[in-house]
This record gives sequence, C-alpha cells and structure tokens, in this order.
Amino acid sequence: MKQFLRIFREFFLVLLPVACILSVLILRHAPAFGQAERYRFYLGASSSARSFASDSPLTDKLTAERIAGESAEYSGDRCEELRTRFRARLLFREEACGVVNYYLYSPCLGDCVYLNGYAVNLHIAVDEEGTRTAAGTPLIFGGY
Repeated sequence: MKQFLRIFREFFLVLLPVACILSVLILRHAPAFGQAERYRFYLGASSSARSFASDSPLTDKLTAERIAGESAEYSGDRCEELRTRFRARLLFREEACGVVNYYLYSPCLGDCVYLNGYAVNLHIAVDEEGTRTAAGTPLIFGGY
C-alpha cells in the first residue's frame, strides 16, 4: 500500500505541472469572443489576407497557424456589453451605410492597428436598428 501511495504521489507531482501548463496554453489561446452566432478567423501577415468561418473556435484557434484576427456576430445591440466585458475605451466612432462603427482600445486584447492616430484593437459594428452586432479584434475585416 505504501508503494502504491508513493507511486501515486510521484505521478501526481509530474501530472500537476503538465496540467497547469496545458491550462495556461488553452486560456491564452482561447477565442476572444464567446457565445457568438458566427465566428471567423483571419490568417496571415495581413488580417484580411485569408479567413475562414469556425464552428469550433477553441479547437480552430489552438490548431490554426498565424491567426492575425478574429470576429464574431451576435443578434441585438451588444456594444455596451462587449465594451464592459473588455474594459474598452472608446477612441472614435463613425457611421456609414446604416452601420455605426465603434473603434476601441482594450487592455484585455493583444495586437492593435493604427487608425486616425489611435491604437485600435477592438472594433464593434452595430446596425441602425440595433438588431445585429459584429465585433472584431483588431478589426472586423471583410463585410459586415
């Protein structure tokens, strides 16, 4: 019995650090946006170079190479919810073609792009009626 406990303790001491490292890797590479109706990743040196839709964002983000950005689409106006979740500061906004675009900076997100002299790493777009929201980091690339 003592030998079994010793082997179990040694196994646990080896397994615990491995589990911690795997947890950190998964959390570090977790998708930025959760519970989205549609999810998209942008690949390559330029975020708009190539993209793919994802039905399994966690798996795809862990296995895809050179992810340069990601975006999600939601029903309803989720701008304030996303802004609060990411502790984001509004830098500027613009309206075009029935869509209000908010350009923000969040300390919770990584890479940024420079627009109008601002470091932007969160882009939220809401249609005029407030029926649809898209969010992207560092930007929403392609159409909305």
